[in-house]
Amino acid sequence: MTGAGAQGPAATTAEDPRTDAELVAAHVAGDPEAFGEVVRRHRDRLWAVALRTTGDREEAADAVQDALVSALRAADRFRGDSAVTTWLHRIVVNACLDRARRRAVRPTRPLEEEVGSGEDGVRTGAALAVVDDDTPHVEAQLDVTAALARLPEAQRAALVLVDMYDVPVAEAAQVLGVAVGTVKSRCSRGRLALAELLGPGGNR
Repeated sequence: MTGAGAQGPAATTAEDPRTDAELVAAHVAGDPEAFGEVVRRHRDRLWAVALRTTGDREEAADAVQDALVSALRAADRFRGDSAVTTWLHRIVVNACLDRARRRAVRPTRPLEEEVGSGEDGVRTGAALAVVDDDTPHVEAQLDVTAALARLPEAQRAALVLVDMYDVPVAEAAQVLGVAVGTVKSRCSRGRLALAELLGPGGNR
């Protein structure tokens, strides 16, 4: 009895030994806890990518929520051709870009207004990691974040994945659903644009 209990749901709540792919398959098979474990494992990272991509905490939170609902509903279509993390990143980035397109017709609040105090922890994204201590490092970080927000969504998403989260170009291409060459091109153009924005008088 005790031995059986040690192997039951209570044992997997703290640290589920199943892989991400096994959890997705278990969710599709009807396990009510499996997808929640996937979310617990990756939510911080997905939130950080969403925050970087949108530049707005509320938009990032909404995008992650939209993405997780989409992933929950589309789990039966996951075939394991890529890692679960790649699949989730693709859904989150697409949700961010969809929201960005929808709000393009209305003004975007300055990114500085979205900078948090750091109470939620620095792992939730660069904007949350910026604190008002007047040091040159923080000022430079804020300049980069503000300049990034001014790039086209496609370039921003590529740079966030490749340059800021060290996602390999091939994996970023899978996430964004484009060719490897397209990711390289977007990164190249984005870097040039950032250099101009961060140059003397550029980031105004």
